[in-house]
Amino acid sequence: MQAMRKETYQSITGFFRSTPARARLVIGANKAITYAIYLAYPCLLAWLLLHNGIEALITGAFDPLLWKAFLVPAVSFVAVSLFRKALNAPRPYEAFGLPPVINKSTKGKSFPSRHAFSIFVIGMAFLATCPLPWAGWLILALGICLATVRVLAGVHFPRDVVAGALIGISCGVLGFWVL
Repeated sequence: MQAMRKETYQSITGFFRSTPARARLVIGANKAITYAIYLAYPCLLAWLLLHNGIEALITGAFDPLLWKAFLVPAVSFVAVSLFRKALNAPRPYEAFGLPPVINKSTKGKSFPSRHAFSIFVIGMAFLATCPLPWAGWLILALGICLATVRVLAGVHFPRDVVAGALIGISCGVLGFWVL
């Protein structure tokens, strides 16, 4: 994948920075999708817990899917966080010295995108454990939207969000269907 050039980054982010309405659109989409998923995931865990019943709460004999729905994203999240901290890849606004649309000052830790990773691994958790298959597909579709927004906002390179998505999907497949 070809690296983004400064001119491309400046053109993309400049379009959204040029008017307050466009900037609000990107900022709002980023917040809305992120918050929606971070609310949906605990709801999935609560549903799985309630689905197991009071007896499981007392005895601790939970359905293995409940454990997987918690552990696969959690363990993967820690591993991705440690990897990106060690790699410490610069963000587009650092590399090019241009302001991002989303007010962000984090230095490094751009690759892979943890937002993209998180939404895709959570989408896989929904696909594997939720009785409503459309919910998982909806989250994966929102993942594509969020990944796009993160690039348009200038806080990630395309490679960051693609890698985050692929790692999230891979961790989900491995954790829910292989192991």
